[in-house]
Amino acid sequence: MTHYDVVVAGAGPVGLMLGCELRLGGVARVLVVERLAEVDETIKAGAINTPTAVALDRRGLLPSLAEVQRQGLARFREFQRARGGDGSAPLPPKFAAHFAGITLEAGLLDAADPAFADIGPAGDVGLVPQSALERLLVDRARELGVELRRRVELTGFEQDDDGVTARLAPTDGSAPEPVRAHWLVGCDGGRSTVRKAAGFDFPGTPPEITGYQAVVGLTGAEGLGTGWNATDAGLYAHGPMPGRVLTVEFEGPPANRTAPVTAGELQGSLRRVTGVDVTVTEVRTATRFTDNCRQVTDYRAGRVLLAGDAAHVHSPFGGQGLNLGIGDAMNLGWKLAAVVRGWAPDDLLDSYTRERHPMGAWVLDWTRAQIALMRPESHVRALRAVVTDLARTVDGTTYLVKKISGVWQRYDLLGGHPLVGRSAPDLGLADGTRLADHLHGGRALLLDLADDPKLRAQADGYEGRVEVRTVACTSSPELSGLLVRPDGITAWAADHRRPDAAPEPGDRKARGQESGHVADDALRIALERWCGAPAVRTPSA
Repeated sequence: MTHYDVVVAGAGPVGLMLGCELRLGGVARVLVVERLAEVDETIKAGAINTPTAVALDRRGLLPSLAEVQRQGLARFREFQRARGGDGSAPLPPKFAAHFAGITLEAGLLDAADPAFADIGPAGDVGLVPQSALERLLVDRARELGVELRRRVELTGFEQDDDGVTARLAPTDGSAPEPVRAHWLVGCDGGRSTVRKAAGFDFPGTPPEITGYQAVVGLTGAEGLGTGWNATDAGLYAHGPMPGRVLTVEFEGPPANRTAPVTAGELQGSLRRVTGVDVTVTEVRTATRFTDNCRQVTDYRAGRVLLAGDAAHVHSPFGGQGLNLGIGDAMNLGWKLAAVVRGWAPDDLLDSYTRERHPMGAWVLDWTRAQIALMRPESHVRALRAVVTDLARTVDGTTYLVKKISGVWQRYDLLGGHPLVGRSAPDLGLADGTRLADHLHGGRALLLDLADDPKLRAQADGYEGRVEVRTVACTSSPELSGLLVRPDGITAWAADHRRPDAAPEPGDRKARGQESGHVADDALRIALERWCGAPAVRTPSA
């Protein structure tokens, strides 16, 4: 029987990202299995949010993302020109196109809001379709040495105290193969075999809608509005790419979620919702969706963990699903790697559910709110008019964009500094680099911004786990030190002394972050919490 450290079921973006993070974390034997023979080109998420773009920037993938966006912008301009425009219409603000089909206008975003500060160049990238991201991650996984097996499906497993025995069945019908792993992670989607076989609780709310998203050939499309449109029969979108359509109907879920989507099915939905006699002449890619909303109560059951849609399902509005799953992979990957390598106890994995479950719960409610506001009912349409007015103000647009873009996200970590628990700012450094440049290797980062030997000494014994850099900061001169987890989250921070200003009551001094020196205990606690105990040095002979 072949042995692995970790087996990952599912090679969508989440499973691939997790495989990459495990390899960066030093896990030697990582297997990712996928039943599909190739990258899934079905139309799904059309953009990534800010935390996803930042995470990929921190792994060196920003240039590739920017090229994908350049190609997408060309198709966006092509659609505008085909509809009689000159191709100069602005993109949605921060790629947050709508809330419940209410279009958000770029000119109403307050880009100076502090939530958008210190993101770096990743904040300008977002127009990255899911299939394009998946192709990038396939290449990245292969570069890092992840073993990827396609046309193989995980059909079952048994776990014990020491690991998991998984059954892998080739899709060509040949004999299943058992493999042994210390850990199994289900990234196998909303109908997850791993979740069902492990017996995870999966509470939530049932579906109420039938939705379609497709890229098609159309005749009669000149009668369709562009962008998002509410009608007496539901909601539809046309664009922003040539042939892209989306419909939402409120007559209940589809009778068969798994059957192929036909041209006749799409045409019927388009005609019912839009009232326009369009004809679908070709289906290039299509998917059917509902608003089934569920989330597991715990992301771990023994040696089995879940990430992505295997852990939470919801409607696709706002493009949150892909981004939520990438966030799961970033949070879990380094923690599981630390446990596999033995420098962190198993209970580090408890922080995975504690940090990611609230994010998933927020997304479920965010999508539920949008479904409620889309219903074609008189009372709802009256409320929708009020929300539309609010969305068309600077404050309203900025609020919605901050939520959709993910810049609000923060984990509840110990520490009083305002940066703790947040994604680390992309600091500009005196050597011409950015903070993101120092996270490509997937290790924790201790930035000594004040050339403080006492601070650096705290990292003794963490070689191979914590990268230490001594460099001045040009963008946030008040900072004297920063500890960043491998996933880019600030674990500890301190400021320089301000000799002309007394500490504010209950502020830094009370928090153990007093101005003028490194708070030894706070940094030590953060290092041991997230990077394990320091190695014990053996005295030289």
